[in-house]
Amino acid sequence: MYDVIIVGGGAAGFFTAINIVEKNPKLKVAILERGKEVLSKVRVSGGGRCNVTHACFVPNDLVKFYPRGEKELRGPFHQFCSGDTILWFEQHGVELKIEEDGRMFPVSDSSQTIIDCFINATQKLKIDVLTGQSVQSIYKGNDYWKVETNHQNFSCQQLVLTTGSNPKIWEMLTNIGHTIVPPVPSLFTFNIKDPRIKDLMGLSAFAKVKVKNSKLEASGPLLITHWGMSGPGILRLSAWGAMELFQKNYQFAILVNWLNEATFEETIETLKELKLEHSKKVVAKKSPFELPNRLWESLVLASQISAETKWADLTKNQLTHLADQLTNGEFQVNGKSTFKEEFVTAGGIDLKEINFKTMESKLHENLYFAGEIVNIDAITGGFNFQNAWTGGFLVAEAIGS
Repeated sequence: MYDVIIVGGGAAGFFTAINIVEKNPKLKVAILERGKEVLSKVRVSGGGRCNVTHACFVPNDLVKFYPRGEKELRGPFHQFCSGDTILWFEQHGVELKIEEDGRMFPVSDSSQTIIDCFINATQKLKIDVLTGQSVQSIYKGNDYWKVETNHQNFSCQQLVLTTGSNPKIWEMLTNIGHTIVPPVPSLFTFNIKDPRIKDLMGLSAFAKVKVKNSKLEASGPLLITHWGMSGPGILRLSAWGAMELFQKNYQFAILVNWLNEATFEETIETLKELKLEHSKKVVAKKSPFELPNRLWESLVLASQISAETKWADLTKNQLTHLADQLTNGEFQVNGKSTFKEEFVTAGGIDLKEINFKTMESKLHENLYFAGEIVNIDAITGGFNFQNAWTGGFLVAEAIGS
């Protein structure tokens, strides 16, 4: 018998438990984890460094990084935002640092620092962490919740579910009336076989990418890989397009503007100026734009311009082709690949069924949610963790106060 049971021994589960007991030390709290290990996703996140949050401190700006949850998170982020996360970890002995792109990591550059922080806090606060507890059913009594696992039965006054993308738990919630938005992958890379990017693995450019015949577009560094395209720009597009691209069965065309904001017309003008300025130079030899030379050479050849052609000899047709390749290159996507181990899904508990002041279920009293179990997900950069911390904080406020 516990006051509070938290199902799910990940980031959201630990953060919630610690905050509840810090608010109200009288409460008896347990974390139930189905695996042998806790915090396994924290361990691999950010390439083993744990991307804790992002240095975006204005709630109304921060919500823009969430394809699902933008509207709902505005209130919660006014309660607990990135700055609060930094302060919380500092008070628990973990200093964070900001990288150039705004991502924030522990100064130690090791996710173990975050894991140790959580484990030490649960031990100090006498929170029971029980592993190998796979939940088989949840049942609501008059004023308690009963949780049955593969080992034993538990009961509690308040139940918190932080189980991420767990279909079994979603099914249990469906049985008690909740609506689940079917999960689809988010944050994935594009499989593309194309002669223009063959043998250019590792090269990157800041580009704008648009899904053809769609409103979906994103800008950011685009990385050419063995299997196609990756990098923040592509991952951002995959997050915003998670539902739509799933419906297309990951077969679609993208239009790449390698010059990001430059239009076709502007590029034609620039190329005409270059033709006059560099008349004696070989076009393919050196990129006049901020593009890797090998990528530039590949796009020049794809524009029906030979490797020896000089700027002065370019025809009007060739200039048009080159401007088109630079600003509107079409690539066929044929499938996706998972981005590292950081598998993120779009989907989960319908946001209309949650009270975002407390993260409590609108259908059942004393049932709370935090983290990826709800239909909220973000682009890469520490935003998914920030959602977990904010949700956990609100649950703790509601239960611990």
